[in-house]
Amino acid sequence: MIQATGLTSNARKGSPPAVDDVSFDARAGRVTALLGARRSGKTTAVRLMLELQQGRGVTYFRGRPLHRIAHPAREVGVLLGDVPGHPARTVRGHLRMLCSAAGVPVRRADDVLEVVGLVSLREERLGTLSRGMDRRLGLACALLADPHTLVLDDPAAGLSARESRWLHGTLREYAALGGTVLFTTDDAREAARVADRVVTLDEGKVVADQGVADFARTRLRPRVAVRSPHAARFGVLLAKEARTAKRSVEVVTEDGSRLSVYGSTCADVGDIAFRHGILVHQLADEIGDAGPSVAASVATENRSSNSGGDAEARTDAHTGPGAETGTDTETGTGTNVQTGSDSDGPTHPPAAATPLNVLTPTSTFVPLADAMSPPAAQRRATSNGRALEAESARETSVALPTLPPPITVRTARGPLRPVRYELRRATGIATGHVTGALVLAVSAVLSVLLARAGHTPQPRLIAAWPQVLPLPPAALGAGLLGAFAFGEEFRHPALAADRGTVPRRLGLLAAKLLVGAAAALLLGVLTVVGDAALLYLVYGSELTQVPAEWLSLSASWLALVVGCAWAGVLASGLFRSTAAGLAAVVAVPIIIVPLVQKALEGPSVRTAAGLPGRLRDLALMDWPFGIERFAAAGLRMITQPVGGALMLSLSALLCAYLFTALRTRVR
Repeated sequence: MIQATGLTSNARKGSPPAVDDVSFDARAGRVTALLGARRSGKTTAVRLMLELQQGRGVTYFRGRPLHRIAHPAREVGVLLGDVPGHPARTVRGHLRMLCSAAGVPVRRADDVLEVVGLVSLREERLGTLSRGMDRRLGLACALLADPHTLVLDDPAAGLSARESRWLHGTLREYAALGGTVLFTTDDAREAARVADRVVTLDEGKVVADQGVADFARTRLRPRVAVRSPHAARFGVLLAKEARTAKRSVEVVTEDGSRLSVYGSTCADVGDIAFRHGILVHQLADEIGDAGPSVAASVATENRSSNSGGDAEARTDAHTGPGAETGTDTETGTGTNVQTGSDSDGPTHPPAAATPLNVLTPTSTFVPLADAMSPPAAQRRATSNGRALEAESARETSVALPTLPPPITVRTARGPLRPVRYELRRATGIATGHVTGALVLAVSAVLSVLLARAGHTPQPRLIAAWPQVLPLPPAALGAGLLGAFAFGEEFRHPALAADRGTVPRRLGLLAAKLLVGAAAALLLGVLTVVGDAALLYLVYGSELTQVPAEWLSLSASWLALVVGCAWAGVLASGLFRSTAAGLAAVVAVPIIIVPLVQKALEGPSVRTAAGLPGRLRDLALMDWPFGIERFAAAGLRMITQPVGGALMLSLSALLCAYLFTALRTRVR
């Protein structure tokens, strides 16, 4: 069940709020439609409910606000627009990736594919799906965690009649199983066909909250649409003829030249126009939403009639089928018409005339018990008891309306299984595989060309690192793979489809660093092995001898590729771009290394000679397996220009990323 109370968006400068004090309920086992024209506030209301936009109000999903639910995806399934997945990813791969994010078994992907009828298209790429198939996939994503509630923003937009019928049937079936369904639409007929209850918005306010039967009777009635330059005079004549014939006819002025006549036919309306010489530009039978202007016109006419005007000047001769859209008034013939309350109930003043189930803009917000602010007399500490009593009495006599509680934008949650999610994200498209294959091919060609030219040391030869390049191809490829980790997330934010962004979670960062390091290590090992094998095949064993310092060289090589991959991950996550991640990797040898060299140039008074022995003396026990030698090798690598520059870059990027993540969480 959904309980939305007092939803109000923040007003922009010089304009009213898009949503103002919207309150309604959506019960379990029923389909509720949020109906309104374009720019009426439907999407804003949904975003306020889901805590995706700042404002005021509170929304409870089965008694709890969304930020109090541990796993929101398991409680509320959301469909806002198209599916923002990578166009090269398969339908099944996309759902399996989201299964890892939601913490559900991967077999759930096959189950929802069968539910939405996409089993035959599970190997299709997302970029090749039609509009209808994309909506089916979006519904599958919403159903993935088996939520109790579905919230969909205009789900049938752009669908064919057949696809719309399928979607509506699925929503009805979901509600029949006990779920809660809320969807927005601007089509009144669609709302009447699908929903059990219809909440109508107009200019950000709730103007009607009705069951589907009342909605269809009062807002989807047959009518005669009339357009005439003499609409006001014609309306008076229609009302007079209806009173004379004692017929239930309602005439509503839609605008300056358009009338809607309920309870009559084109023949009768045309005959009246002919007999009185009224020029008519349009005369047609229609069935459609009467719109909120009906209520406004009824209230205006009631006020004009009760203010002393002639009874025959009223446009509304008899409310008839639409009698339930006003208050208790008297017609020109003196007959009581029940319009909003019981006939024996009190008569409301004309200025308070409102339709049935229509909320007035001045309706006050009833706050929840935990959202109530204490009275001002209890907040102030004053020593004068008499003044305190007087102030309390004044506040008791004048009850000021309490504002709804503020809505803070809910921070996006990270995946529940981040390592599995990142593995499926990285391996689900061909970008990483193509990048790795290109790196291996370029490295092999460069190593052969360098060996042919000569004058290249063996370590650089096997790594395919010529002097003219700032970094070897393997390090650049590792940095590019790391940059893809966050860059592709921001381009196609499948993890936070309702926000269009990526959550800055430390668990997700750790998973990306781990997977990026594994990919970089694999790429570095394959590069060395492939280059050595090709050199042995072309030039023999002369260039493939194992060097004496193979251990330290291997550690330096692997540390270089892993450091470049991590720099790409951190920079792309910080600047939200793949290009920025790769630029950070290239900037290390081009910009950072010269700065480090300039800082270290000049005579050195002291050196780090004897560091392994001091490390051994520092420990209270002997280090096994000669660990002090590896530590010393690592320190020597850091003191080198490239190693030092890479460490400085990683430290700066990590600190900046943590600062932005913690700042967002504090806000």
